[in-house]
Amino acid sequence: MSACPDTATVSTSVDTPAPTPSVSAAAPVADACADPDCAPLPVLGGDVLVPLVTGGEVTYAALDYAASAPALKRVWDDVAAYAPYYGSVHRGAGYLSQLSTDLFENSRTTVADFLGCRADDQVVFTRSTTDSLNLLAAVLPPATRVFVFETEHHASLLPWERREDVEVTYLSAPRSPREAVRTLERALVDREPYGPALVCVTGASNVTGELWPVRELAAAAHAHGARIVVDAAQLAPHHPVDLAGDDLDWVAFSGHKLYAPFGSGVLAGRADWLREAEPYLAGGGASRAVARRGDGGVDVEWHTTAARHEAGSPNVIGAYAVASACRALAEAGFDRLVDRERRLVAAVRAGLAEVPEVRVLSLFGDDAPRVGVISFVVDGWNSSHFAAALSAEYGIGVRDGLFCAHPLVRTLLGSEPQEQGECGAPEASPGERSLNAIRVSFGAGTPDEHVERFVAAVKELVRDGAKWHYRTEGGRCVPDRG
Repeated sequence: MSACPDTATVSTSVDTPAPTPSVSAAAPVADACADPDCAPLPVLGGDVLVPLVTGGEVTYAALDYAASAPALKRVWDDVAAYAPYYGSVHRGAGYLSQLSTDLFENSRTTVADFLGCRADDQVVFTRSTTDSLNLLAAVLPPATRVFVFETEHHASLLPWERREDVEVTYLSAPRSPREAVRTLERALVDREPYGPALVCVTGASNVTGELWPVRELAAAAHAHGARIVVDAAQLAPHHPVDLAGDDLDWVAFSGHKLYAPFGSGVLAGRADWLREAEPYLAGGGASRAVARRGDGGVDVEWHTTAARHEAGSPNVIGAYAVASACRALAEAGFDRLVDRERRLVAAVRAGLAEVPEVRVLSLFGDDAPRVGVISFVVDGWNSSHFAAALSAEYGIGVRDGLFCAHPLVRTLLGSEPQEQGECGAPEASPGERSLNAIRVSFGAGTPDEHVERFVAAVKELVRDGAKWHYRTEGGRCVPDRG
C-alpha cells in the first residue's frame, strides 16, 4: 500500500549520501539464527544474569512481552547509528536537521506500509496506544456514540467519557467471536439518535491473547453507519495488520510493545475527523501560520496533515525506532513468526494443562486463535505470591494483577476463591476479596528455553511449594530477607 500523500518526505538540498544507514539498509533479520529453536529476532537482554534468592545466578527469562517487549538488536543498532546525526525536525536548514526531517517522514511511510494504509490515510506519531486513543477521543465529532466492550484494556476503555458531548455504551463480554459480532450489531441497530458512531475493540486481548474478529466487527460497524478503531497494541507485534484489507478506520499501537522502547506510538487511519478537529495540542509544528489581529488576539491557520496533531518537537528517535521494528518484522516474515509463536503457545498451554491446579483464563474457549499472551490462576496460591516466586527462585519475569483490564479479569475470575498465601494482591480494595491472575507473554525474541523453563518452574512450584518465605512490601510480594 502506498503511504499517505499528505505526509510526503521533505526533500533536502544536500546531495551527499547520509552517513547514517537508512532503515532499509540493515541486514535482513529472517536468517539471524540457523537453529530452529532460536528466537528469529535477536533482542537485547538475552544474556543478562539475575541473582536467585536461593543462591547463584541464572539467565533472565523475560516473559512479560505484553507489558513491554525487549528492544530488538536491529532497532538498537539503527538508533545508535543515527544518534550522532540527530537534529531538529522541520525546524532547520542545516544538514543534520534536513537529514532528521527526511528520517522522520520516511519513518511515517514505513509505518504506513507496515499497517497497509490506504493512499489517503494519515499516520500520526504519538507517545503510546493510550495517547493515540485519547487523541482520537479528542477529535470525535460532537454527539458521537461510542461502543466499547468491557473486555478492553483501560487505554481503550476510558478515554471516551472525558468528552461531555459523547455518549458511551459499554457492551458485555462475549463468549465467542460470533457473539461479539451479534452483540455489536444489536447495539448499533438500537442506537438513537442515528448520528456519528465509533466502535472501539481490541485486536488481541492483553489478558487472554485471543484474537478478536476485527474484520467481521468492521463489516458490522460499517453496515450500520459506524466507524471502528482497533487497539492493536497486542496485535501488531504478533500478527499482520491490514488496515485497508480489513476495512478498518483506525488502528493504534505502541512502540514499546513492538520491540522499540523509545517513547513513540501511532494512530493511523482516516484523515477527515483528524483534519476537521481542533489540534490535539496547540503549539509549534501544528500551526501553519499565526498572525496578530487588530483586536489584540491571534489568528491561526492549522496544518491539515498529520502535523496538525504533532505539536512540539517530534520524537524522531522514537519514530525511527518504530519504523525499524516494523521493517524487521516484515522482513522476518509474519507467516514464519506466527507459526513459531503458535508452537510456543501450544507448548505452554499443553504444559499448564498437565497441572490440575492451574486454570487458564479464556473468553472464547480452548480452540480460539491467540497470540503469545496467556493468563492463569493456581489453586492454593495468590497470584502475586506465585509470580514473585517465579522471579526470585527461577529468574523468570511474568506479570501478576488485573493487567489494566479490571472489568475483563474480574469477569473471567468471577467468584472463584483466591487463597491469600503469604502475599496479597495490591489491587484489592478495602472490604473487597482479593482477585488477581498471572500472565506469561512472549514473542519473536523469546528462546524456546525460556518457555521450557517457565513450564518446568510452574510444575515444580505447584508440586513442591516455594523454597523461600515472602511478604507484602509497598504493595508487592517480595522475598522475606528478614
